[in-house]
Amino acid sequence: MLLGETFALRRRPFVKREKTLIPSDLGECGKADSTQISQSLHLFGRFLVSHIEMKTIEPDTVREHVRARYGNIAVNGGGCCGSVDGCCGSENSCDQRLGYSAVHVASVPEGSNLGLGCANPMAIASIRPGETILDLGSGAGFDCFLAARQLNGTGRVIGVDMTPAMIAKARNNIRKGRYTNVEFRLGEIEALPVADNFVDLVISNCVINLSPEKPRVFREAFRVLKAGGRLALADVVAIKPLPESIRTQSNAIGACIGGAALVDDLKTMLKDAGFIRIEIVPRDETRSLINQWTEDKIASDFVVSAFITAFKAA
Repeated sequence: MLLGETFALRRRPFVKREKTLIPSDLGECGKADSTQISQSLHLFGRFLVSHIEMKTIEPDTVREHVRARYGNIAVNGGGCCGSVDGCCGSENSCDQRLGYSAVHVASVPEGSNLGLGCANPMAIASIRPGETILDLGSGAGFDCFLAARQLNGTGRVIGVDMTPAMIAKARNNIRKGRYTNVEFRLGEIEALPVADNFVDLVISNCVINLSPEKPRVFREAFRVLKAGGRLALADVVAIKPLPESIRTQSNAIGACIGGAALVDDLKTMLKDAGFIRIEIVPRDETRSLINQWTEDKIASDFVVSAFITAFKAA
């Protein structure tokens, strides 16, 4: 924890779920009064809505799948949003297609670049000396170490990840790289272990699409940013509604595709969280890369990577 920072660990609120009732009897013809019929139709409507919602995956189920998938990658390796077979032909090819140079890759400890991004958020971050930077879903620390390199010994970088194996790997990489201004914290991006109004910049790379509760992520990012702070995100976005065959498959969600939100929906979430000057720039050139993340070759018809920027009013 940074000196002078205080915060309370935020837990997801417990929500009591009501039982779904199915009306067993709408009353004998001619004997049910209007109130009984109205109540029965209301309950039946609730049943239909519940039935439809069952076609989505529960948030905690998504989190546990993602935690297990990326925990395995931390231990056994992988690349390109979880493709254990690789996705770009070679590591150098993948890095270049994501926007990283050979200099970037060579400047970080071995084992910190797992090839899990969809672009290079440093390209839009405009990092300034002395800033405090937060990385959502920091993995083994690749982007955190690149941010620290730009800070050149000033400021601070905090990485948050919900996977214990990733945190352990990232902390080991701190020791290998002898970083003095980088730290990693175990936590969920929907409930950040970071104090209010504490950071200047929030970055993330191909992670927010994995969250089943994106509005909460953006509200948390807004909470921890100082006045005048900013977001600089690289993520996967949907350019048209995802078909159910992709949207409800846990493997597609884990591959950074099934959980992608529509561009307009993301803008609404960011605005509702309090952000201004919101800009989302889809990158059509990433379609061929995304097709290599999954066996479903229609994926790139629906999703692309994008740069996302937004600001907290000064």
